[in-house]
Amino acid sequence: RFHHTSTSHCCSCSKTISDEKYQDPFQLGRKDLKNLYEDIKKELLVSAAELKEMCDYYFDGKGKAFRPMIVVLMARACNIHHNNSKEVQASQRSVAIIAEMIHTASLVHDDVIDDANSRRGKRTLNQIWGERKAVLAGDFILSAASVALARIGNTTIISVLTQVIEDLVRGEFLQLGSKENENERFAHYLEKTFKKTASLIANSCKAVSILGCPDPKVHEIAYQYGKNVGIAFQLIDDVLDFTSCADHLGKPTAADLKLGLATGPVLFACRQFPEMNAMIMRRFSKPGDVERARKYVLQSDGVQQTTYLAQRYCHAATREIRKLRPSPEREALVHLTEMVLMRDK
Repeated sequence: RFHHTSTSHCCSCSKTISDEKYQDPFQLGRKDLKNLYEDIKKELLVSAAELKEMCDYYFDGKGKAFRPMIVVLMARACNIHHNNSKEVQASQRSVAIIAEMIHTASLVHDDVIDDANSRRGKRTLNQIWGERKAVLAGDFILSAASVALARIGNTTIISVLTQVIEDLVRGEFLQLGSKENENERFAHYLEKTFKKTASLIANSCKAVSILGCPDPKVHEIAYQYGKNVGIAFQLIDDVLDFTSCADHLGKPTAADLKLGLATGPVLFACRQFPEMNAMIMRRFSKPGDVERARKYVLQSDGVQQTTYLAQRYCHAATREIRKLRPSPEREALVHLTEMVLMRDK
């Protein structure tokens, strides 16, 4: 079902708009994301010096703010579609802030679960402050996001965004388990990918569309765009774990194999090298498993097939977003799907 031989790229999409600034989502979203990290720090107002230092550690303004940028672009695209409004509402911008806070809290907790020692090219919270304090810092960021969410005062939005928190936990549990049946295994992997990565983008996009436009069809477009881009983003992340060097990626390569995780490239490679099945079932725990599995993946077309699958999800995202009225923001969201496929870290 997931075995594709098409080599087409999505690169023609952005050529419909010639003005360069419309093609760069980061340029277009910058105005709405100004002072984003300062505003997050205001949400995290704490008196305890150590907790403040921990919270400020990841909100240092050096992240790409990928998720908030998608959210503000989607807000503008939906507002223009609905009534040609060019402004992002305060509540929509709050959703972008909350999305980044939930995402960062999940990274802090992930690093504890994975016993990771580097993230974004620097040491993890758990390495510096220890596991217990890192867990509490993640909890604190999550609770501050919940307070900011309640302040929006819209029960539908609260329902949509609390679904993300539930999905993150369920996704983590899915990651801790595995399936023996090969077909079930791929479905399990994609469900885990949706819950851990794509749900946040999908539901944040849906939330700003609800705030900006009453049409349920638009809410579904926003949700589907976010879902497809989110899954593609993670698929490429899983590819980079095999193809990028550790310095470039900001975290160790083959990290997923070391954690016992079979991602897309591994599952595709397993079809060419069935001897990998036993390694997957024992979660690459025997000496030499990680190195052998990595070699099999690079000898197979696992990386290529996972990239094709990511392309398919990006095509689906583009199809969805093109249902909205034309706008620079809509085109930037189209261009973003290409950037997801072309990124190298």
